Amino acid sequence: MQPAPRDTATLPRPTSLSEVKGWFHSPDQVLFDWFLTRQRDQSQQGDLLEIGAYLGKSAIFTGRYLRPGERFTVCDLFDSPAGDDANSREMDRSYATLTRRAFEANYLSFHDELPDIVQGPSSVITDHVAAESCRFIHVDASHLYEHVHGDIAAARDLITDDGILVLDDFRAEHCPGVAAATWGAVATTGLRPLCITATKFYGTWGDAYDAVHADLAVMLAGRDDMWHGAEQVAGDPMIRISGRKARLPEQPVSRHPGTETGPAPRKGRLRALLGQR
Repeated sequence: MQPAPRDTATLPRPTSLSEVKGWFHSPDQVLFDWFLTRQRDQSQQGDLLEIGAYLGKSAIFTGRYLRPGERFTVCDLFDSPAGDDANSREMDRSYATLTRRAFEANYLSFHDELPDIVQGPSSVITDHVAAESCRFIHVDASHLYEHVHGDIAAARDLITDDGILVLDDFRAEHCPGVAAATWGAVATTGLRPLCITATKFYGTWGDAYDAVHADLAVMLAGRDDMWHGAEQVAGDPMIRISGRKARLPEQPVSRHPGTETGPAPRKGRLRALLGQR
């Protein structure tokens, strides 16, 4: 027998981004904000894509940078069974409490509308997102090499000429498959590393690497809360960043009571949208 669906009242109602469960550290929030704001200022066109969402923390943050006429797609298994035994074991071990309804409740606590949700394995993403359409892609899905390798290959097909690719957990000791796939892509596909933090890799296949790298170095030089240093990697001056004391950029504002600023909750809006999927 399937368990009864949880009532909307039991779903999360975060009053701030920090209350959303998940891992999205301050230096990465700074970098997401910088890359996405730079794209806006440069009038760079394209959609947004997140592969692997957990409970929506980084998706909520990224969704703030969506512009009119653009599309934000989120792909995750959520409650669906994984496509193979190894991935099923990983899901059972790491994400046993993950549900689509919890993601939706979290996201709608900060945004009026949900992103386009693809519930399924990341291997289907190219069936739902147009080639060369995404200016910013964040991959934080499976930690298994074959899946990450496939996610990077899909990202290369889906990204715009000067789009930014972000890969999570590329240096975590429990995720050697992510590291192998990440550096393998640098070595064999022309993916150029712009910078790394303790948890995420930022790179591009685009010809604008030099301009983006130069602007990033200027931004970092002007901050006193983030250490950075340069390393030559595969012929490129990749920047290493440490920012444990990094000042957070402007945060998404929740619509729930307890938020100091922002619009009052819209009666029935959250319940209605959750019931529409």
